[in-house]
Amino acid sequence: MAIKMIGVDLDGTLLTSGNYISTETRKVLQEVSNQGIKVVLASGRPLSGVKEFADDLGLKGPDQYAVVFNGAVVQALDGKVLMSQEMDYQDFTTMLRMQRLSHANLHFETTECFWTLDRNLCVQMQINAAFTNNELRVRDKKEIPQDFTFNKVSFTCDRASDEVEKLWQALPDWAFQSYDIVRSLDNCIEINAIGASKGNGLMNLAERLKIRPKEVMIFGDQGNDMSMFNNPDFYKVAMGNAIEDIKARADYVTDDNDHNGVAKALKKLVL
Repeated sequence: MAIKMIGVDLDGTLLTSGNYISTETRKVLQEVSNQGIKVVLASGRPLSGVKEFADDLGLKGPDQYAVVFNGAVVQALDGKVLMSQEMDYQDFTTMLRMQRLSHANLHFETTECFWTLDRNLCVQMQINAAFTNNELRVRDKKEIPQDFTFNKVSFTCDRASDEVEKLWQALPDWAFQSYDIVRSLDNCIEINAIGASKGNGLMNLAERLKIRPKEVMIFGDQGNDMSMFNNPDFYKVAMGNAIEDIKARADYVTDDNDHNGVAKALKKLVL
């Protein structure tokens, strides 16, 4: 199989449930990279939450890349932004109106930090900031400037709460027509500008690198990976722990993330 680029989701795919890359998966991905195949981490996280795993794989510098914020931003691993889709102050006020539909926490994600107006922070929001090595700035609305822009929004609640489910059920049709909205976890809804997705981010990067879509292989497991699995030309590998909608769109279903699913698929299909 002539594969020149591999897009790999992080949570639930590359990472084990213990939030690390297994020894076998690291070894195989390094072998793939040494053969000249681009290994691109594709995540809902910002670059700050991706770099430690890229470093673990030996990926760094201006000629290695990541698709972050669910595809709203494509960056070289030295930080250079190749593509960025942003939302503005009008979108900011729209998100605040959406928040009134439940008691879920809301934060706004930029390449610099996370912003929130919430004073009572759920544990999940704090975990999101910590796992991505991000500063979380708590501000009053009057402190947010009119030229404020951001790449992604997350609504979160703790796992024992049903506030995200309540919000999901209450979101109006116009919201899905105006934004890319995914349920990345039971307790997390992620929103990007329309057209911003991991699938489009990988396509953008492939075009820049003069790689054909049929030469791209992708790995994923959750709703925010769906755009990659909707691309008819990518070779699509679903993790054994993936949701059923992802598996149904896959060309191949591998083992789960705790049993070297990525490594097993690459050894069978690429190496």
